[in-house]
Amino acid sequence: MEIIKKILFVLLIAFVVAQFFEPDKNEGDLASIDAFMSETNPPKDVKIILKETCFDCHSDVTQYPWYNNITPVNFWLAEHVKDGKKHFNLSNWEGNSTKRKDHKFEELIEMVEQKEMPLNSYTWTHDEAKLTDEQRMAVIDWAKLVRLKYGLEPKPE
Repeated sequence: MEIIKKILFVLLIAFVVAQFFEPDKNEGDLASIDAFMSETNPPKDVKIILKETCFDCHSDVTQYPWYNNITPVNFWLAEHVKDGKKHFNLSNWEGNSTKRKDHKFEELIEMVEQKEMPLNSYTWTHDEAKLTDEQRMAVIDWAKLVRLKYGLEPKPE
């Protein structure tokens, strides 16, 4: 029993020390998504959906929950955001070609249709991110319109 107490004490000390280390936060401002918003022109209902379900992981505008102050949770969240931005980053929209933008919207439609986005791990703690079928259709319809626009744009030579 004494060995278990020692192990628990060491684990407690390690946990306390770990609280002094944290990953860099993904802190940007809303201006970083202006290009995306103006180019894709989502309707008001879709803007709300994007804000509640996409911005935290797919832009530089992350609103961190209180539990982000706890290590190792903060490292898990930081990796989650980094991965989300790797796949679809609204904050660097201007740097993408029309072909890439169109492809990202193709993926967005597929992920929303298949209910793979938003992730379950996100909706567990963000009830507002649980999309109804009507909300999913609003996002999909808007995304299809954006893709149509990209398909009509002249191709660079």
